Amino acid sequence: MDFGLVLQTDPPASQVVGLMRRAERNGFRYGWTFDSAVLWQEPFVIYSQILANTTNLQIGPMVTNPGTRTWEVTASTFATLNDMYGNRTVCGIGRGDSAMRVAGRKPNTLARLGEAIDVIRDLAEGREATVDGQPLRIPWVKDGRLPVWMAAYGPKALALAGQKADGFILQLADPFLTEWMIKAVRQAATDAGRDPDALTICVAAPAYVGDDSPEALAHARDQCRWFGGMVGNHVADLVAKYGEHSSMVPEELTAYIKDRQGYDYGHHGRADNPDTAFVPDEIVDRFCLLGPAEAHVEKLRHLKSLGVDQFAVYDMHDNREGTIDAYGSDIIPSFR
Repeated sequence: MDFGLVLQTDPPASQVVGLMRRAERNGFRYGWTFDSAVLWQEPFVIYSQILANTTNLQIGPMVTNPGTRTWEVTASTFATLNDMYGNRTVCGIGRGDSAMRVAGRKPNTLARLGEAIDVIRDLAEGREATVDGQPLRIPWVKDGRLPVWMAAYGPKALALAGQKADGFILQLADPFLTEWMIKAVRQAATDAGRDPDALTICVAAPAYVGDDSPEALAHARDQCRWFGGMVGNHVADLVAKYGEHSSMVPEELTAYIKDRQGYDYGHHGRADNPDTAFVPDEIVDRFCLLGPAEAHVEKLRHLKSLGVDQFAVYDMHDNREGTIDAYGSDIIPSFR
């Protein structure tokens, strides 16, 4: 199993670069950031510094979207980084939640997302693609490679990931839901005539390493409760689309948002987010990894048995360096 680190690009950017260097020293192989231009600093500028200051770390957004940049610009940006640093980028992509909604736009349609996946990959790898009816090719791309991994939750999005993407990003670490969604993605890949085992499966969730005393666990839950609120935005979209008790989406995913009142993106991904009081402890425990290192290893082994290839640590809480170091000393070695 590979490991990734997920950060927000809060200033100063030098701190983001430093944490990514720390992650690589501790055995992490991937570095990810949020991509929401209004809420945080521009990630692709910072990627250049991360790549320059690390040796093998693979870098990318978790996730970008096909609406905030034109597709040829996205492809050219990835291709430029790859040309400079040797094909060390991954394009995580989704419909767009915070990036689109903060700017007053709706998330992209799945049809637009599916088209963008093909176009961005083709252009970044030097092939011709059609953008808005215009055939385009980036002539300077030589031996480019850009895996495109898609984030998804709902049935139609999971199917699209299986049909189009090189990898699937699931932003929660609940074993039941992970198994259900991996099966859906791989079945869609099979139905599309693709090799289902060729897709990389990445689970991303907050991790907080500490002892298992009631006080320590309560603190860890409070530091990670924001994640249930973030996931709740996507779940609310699913409930609006499929209904509250639809057979298309498991209640294990949807039931917890019944008391959700609203969401202020000014606190998006923050441990002090006041809009996440509706998230119960049970959801924090199911969606995240908390407690002593042995508990993390046990849950990660379960996820690995379900087909997970990478666990990406959302490191947005009050113990970022400690979590990176604990994973490097006590958890990652168990999977080498």
